Amino acid sequence: MTGSIDDDRVKQIVEAALLAADEPLTVERFVKLFKRGELGAEEGRKAVREALQRLTDEAEGRGYELKRVASGFRYQVRQELSPWVSRLWEEKPPRYSRALMETLALVAYKQPVTRGDIEQVRGVSVSQNIMRTLLERGWIRVVGQREVPGRPSMYATTRAFLDYFNLTSLQQLPPLAEIKAMIEPILVDEPTNPQPQVDLPDAADSQDPVVADVPSDDHEPEDVETRAALAEVVRLPTPSH
Repeated sequence: MTGSIDDDRVKQIVEAALLAADEPLTVERFVKLFKRGELGAEEGRKAVREALQRLTDEAEGRGYELKRVASGFRYQVRQELSPWVSRLWEEKPPRYSRALMETLALVAYKQPVTRGDIEQVRGVSVSQNIMRTLLERGWIRVVGQREVPGRPSMYATTRAFLDYFNLTSLQQLPPLAEIKAMIEPILVDEPTNPQPQVDLPDAADSQDPVVADVPSDDHEPEDVETRAALAEVVRLPTPSH
């Protein structure tokens, strides 16, 4: 039988996996890296969590952090350093129209919604290009059809949406008022045929959000910094590298 692995080696393996992976990893994914006998059946998950906590602590004061998002854990550059790190890439961060960002906000806060629901709130038609862009970015997905004539598709946000904004669940979405206050100065200019300004619904009027599937390994306290980051939903910061 393979001998058990000590805590320091477990931490090294977890760290190496984080560096090698191109996506967030769950505790279950880490546990599966070990053969039977290398970690005890009961102690395996605990050992991985302890390794993750040690790596989190060791990243304090560094230019990167170990972050838990909806899909698991990942290393990422600290958000406050992105203005400098982003200069490694020539392309500019994407900027999107008011119409697209209002649509995304409505999906996030009122999901599941149809295009008709969005159009009713915005007062104008929603371009198919907007929905296609959000689908291609992986921020929204079709979750079903409403049982009404025509059976329109219903949309909701995805884990990729949560991952992009460093969130573990929709429970961390900030009040809509914060988004309203930030939407004006940071949207791309639309000099022709401007869309009418939308009165986004108050949080009290929105439906209970449908929470995307989130790894259920632990419950983490709400992170004020990530709430502030998602308040910049209309800004779409460059993803951490």
